[in-house]
Amino acid sequence: MKFLRISLIVLLTIAFVIGSTGCKTAATPTPTPTPTPSTPSTTTTKKLKVAFVYVGPHNDGGYSQAHEDGRLYLQQNDPNVETTYSESIPEGSQAEKTFRDYASAGYKLIFGTSFGFMEPMVNAAKDNPTVKFMHASGYKRSDNLGTYFGRMEQPDYLSGLIAGKMTKTNKIGFVLPFSIPECIREVDSFTVGLREVNPSATVTVVYTNSWFDPAKEGDSAKSLLNKGCDIIVSGVDSPAPLDEAFKAGKYGIGYDMDMAAGMKTPEEAKSVLTSRIWHWGPYYLKVAKSVEDGTWTSGDYWGGMADGIVDIAPISSAVPKDVVDYVNTRKQLILDGKYTPFDGPMINQKGVTVVPAGATMSDADQLNLQWFVQGVIGDIPKSGS
Repeated sequence: MKFLRISLIVLLTIAFVIGSTGCKTAATPTPTPTPTPSTPSTTTTKKLKVAFVYVGPHNDGGYSQAHEDGRLYLQQNDPNVETTYSESIPEGSQAEKTFRDYASAGYKLIFGTSFGFMEPMVNAAKDNPTVKFMHASGYKRSDNLGTYFGRMEQPDYLSGLIAGKMTKTNKIGFVLPFSIPECIREVDSFTVGLREVNPSATVTVVYTNSWFDPAKEGDSAKSLLNKGCDIIVSGVDSPAPLDEAFKAGKYGIGYDMDMAAGMKTPEEAKSVLTSRIWHWGPYYLKVAKSVEDGTWTSGDYWGGMADGIVDIAPISSAVPKDVVDYVNTRKQLILDGKYTPFDGPMINQKGVTVVPAGATMSDADQLNLQWFVQGVIGDIPKSGS
């Protein structure tokens, strides 16, 4: 069951009070061993030791669990690797210590899966030149530090099409963790899809200022529901916002994983219109193979639905067939490279055309995006830039 238990929240709260760094769980002096370790090799072949560092619990029902599924995929499909992970690692000194601990323990490929791990990874990579580091969603690279992410704006856009057709109040609520470009891209691309099919609809944004805080995520959803929003979109790491939407008799749109699959009842699963999902496993396998065969080089990977790293989950039976057909038509255009959610014209909240018709926002501008499109209600705090 992907929903978090009350006991997990209590444990995380206790750890927060005890930890001197303000982390969600007590810091471990050595890398956390995987609960399902691989069988030791019976041959003389030396396995590639691969470590994953998560900002949340490995079973959070969202972002970190999606990466954990990717780790397990790698472990199951490459007999020449030995993998492990550390979970609930805060973005700061404890993260840097964790990366350094793994490097000292002989791990030659280390994945850091949260944006705030960037500086800790830069520092650890500088002092461990024989170790390959891979940072999800970052932009700083070096000879042994690469970056990777996916074009989540593509399934964001498609889910916006669904929301635009399913809303009755024309008010959509979006729960965001932070106001960094990664998150702003989600809202803008979703809103582009929403208003393509429903120009009267709006998106109201609230921030939790945390990647993983189920209580705050649920409360944020409640505040949006109280404002008349009848669809809640999650941009955070747990399914809590969708749970609140269901309890209020409204719809939700999930993130990171197919969140409908983790719901308690068929009725609750049906309330999840779809989810924007990650498929990290094949990419992790590809990276590990490149390290094994000596072809790995530092760079920036940013794949889309055509690569399979991102997708839209199965659409709820609550959505009419004509809507599903339209979404599939638009999806095919994206797969064929004939459309992106950042094709112009794109107009900001002030009514200014930022991306003109016939143009497409560059990757560099997307990576630094700090403005909302027309139809979004909410500001972008300067602290998020």
